[in-house]
Amino acid sequence: MASESDTRTADHLRAALDGPWRDVREQARGWLDDESLYGDPYLDYRAARSRVLDQMRLVAGFGVAERGFRVEHGGTGDPGGAVTGLEMLAYTDLSLWVKSGVQWGLFGGAVENLGTDRHTEVVKRLLTLDLLGCFAMTESGHGSDVASLETTATYDPVTQEFVVHSPTESARKDYIGGAAEHARMAAVFAQLITGGEGRGVHCFLVPIRDAVGNDLPGVTTGDCGLKGGLPGVDNGRILFDHVRIPRENLLNRYADVDPDGTYSSEIENPGRRFFTTLGALVRGRVSVGGAAAAAARVALTIAVDYAEKRRQFDDPDTGQEVLLLDYRNHQRRLLPHVARAFALAFAQNDLVRRMHLVQTGQDLDPGAQRALEKRAAGLKVAQTRHATRSIQECREACGGAGYLTENRLVTLKADTDVFTTFEGDNVVLTQLVAKELLTAYSDEVRDLDALGWVRFASTMARDVVRESSGVRQLIQRLRDRGGDSVDDGDLSRRAVQLQLLADREDYLVRTAAHRLRARARETGPFEAFNNAQDHILLAGEAHMERLVLEAFIEGIAEIEDPQARALAETVCDLFVYSSLEQNQAWYIMHRFMSVDRAKLVRRGVNELVDRLRPHAATLVAAMGVPAGTLRAAMLDDPSSHQGE
Repeated sequence: MASESDTRTADHLRAALDGPWRDVREQARGWLDDESLYGDPYLDYRAARSRVLDQMRLVAGFGVAERGFRVEHGGTGDPGGAVTGLEMLAYTDLSLWVKSGVQWGLFGGAVENLGTDRHTEVVKRLLTLDLLGCFAMTESGHGSDVASLETTATYDPVTQEFVVHSPTESARKDYIGGAAEHARMAAVFAQLITGGEGRGVHCFLVPIRDAVGNDLPGVTTGDCGLKGGLPGVDNGRILFDHVRIPRENLLNRYADVDPDGTYSSEIENPGRRFFTTLGALVRGRVSVGGAAAAAARVALTIAVDYAEKRRQFDDPDTGQEVLLLDYRNHQRRLLPHVARAFALAFAQNDLVRRMHLVQTGQDLDPGAQRALEKRAAGLKVAQTRHATRSIQECREACGGAGYLTENRLVTLKADTDVFTTFEGDNVVLTQLVAKELLTAYSDEVRDLDALGWVRFASTMARDVVRESSGVRQLIQRLRDRGGDSVDDGDLSRRAVQLQLLADREDYLVRTAAHRLRARARETGPFEAFNNAQDHILLAGEAHMERLVLEAFIEGIAEIEDPQARALAETVCDLFVYSSLEQNQAWYIMHRFMSVDRAKLVRRGVNELVDRLRPHAATLVAAMGVPAGTLRAAMLDDPSSHQGE
């Protein structure tokens, strides 16, 4: 039974973790009590799809989807609130979250953010579910390389129509949520051709089914069938055979085609136009990371609660069976993941805030959109990898019980597995982050190809991290706060911790650039890049680790209650120490850390999990997962108190 003090501390921590849209989260916790929103893992996939569609109609009445759309389209113009509210659906059923995200986030986001006034009625219809849609970007032959999609949309000035066509089998739109059964219209990304000239990838609204669900002429849809998870999402495939659509079905915010076929765009550079188009859809990537982190919080809450109940083996001193969470190794298995869950929650709050400011026009910095895209890409990688690793650890930590479907962990594991590759493959996104680091100093190199990137990297010799961010100032503020008398080598000091993460990032970025330069002297740009790819990926990962720590530090600063703040500081220490331990071989190899200091890190993790053990229940309560959404039978099973 939690004490009044523990409950109060958990409430303060939860308020901090809930972030700027805590009122949206609290409102959502109210409607999450509705059991009809919960998934049923025993349904076959066709029944699961039908159930999820019914659940979406229930969600449509909560008002959360409207937050993501402009007032003139029937929304309330609160993109941060929309992302936050839909993230809460991840606590109930990830199929419902994905299906909602496809409808209101991807399909709706494409129409809202890439369309203009002539598409207003489409937005209003999709918002109310009068029009069900899908987001048809990925093809069998091209996924991450969106610029090379093969589907074409050729303009016919005689009829003033676009002719959408799949010229090859590899041009088939693949894995598309909604394409198998429910979608009636697709937001199709295709190569625009007018006057015999290719204009690059643009987005078009293409009807694919009639009112009763039959394929329209020229459209062939297929069903992806059973998948590794997400049974309630009707993923499918689409082929187009010279399908004609009106000229007005081009989503024309950034480019248009006149009735006579004349192409125009305010963005003259094709590369910039392409990246501007994709950048307008960043909300989907922000949402995927948030949902993955939410699923991890569910798993951690289940596993820690179980470890607080399950007893196993006698204590030789007392003869009493020992709780799982009293074993040091069990603490080490779970509590560092809890610490990372805290860190990523603060980082997500910061990301959503930045997204909201950009998308509502409050941040007019010319570089804000590009910075948002980089941060969203990197955090999506960090969150989805965290979900994969932590949910697996939770499953193992719960033994055989964790493998039972009734205890939900295997369902969470299956449903989140694809998160590492959809809305951007994690390797490609990490590479994107690293490229932005290497090209952060000159507008001329932002859209370079591999050759240009290598040439630019060959000129770099600066202290890249400190010149491109506020990390130097933050470290100095932390040093000032700690006092000059404290040893700069004291790992318990936040400034020292941040310095170590920044040092690793800086070293990796600089040496990646040098490695590119050295290789470029001997071979072509692709070989130079390919040779350094492992190094480049490490640089991107190190960058995000540093940004996550900064977000954690800033989040703690907002906690006013002294007891809650002190506990959060300890959790932050565990996040840092466990990160340093994970990378200690690198730190030792590159002489940023002595062997003796590395031993201190390992001992530090042990001491920190020991200090946090009495507060484990408080920490999982602070993560804010509604108790009713856990749905793990073992948490109510009295046999969990028995030994084996």
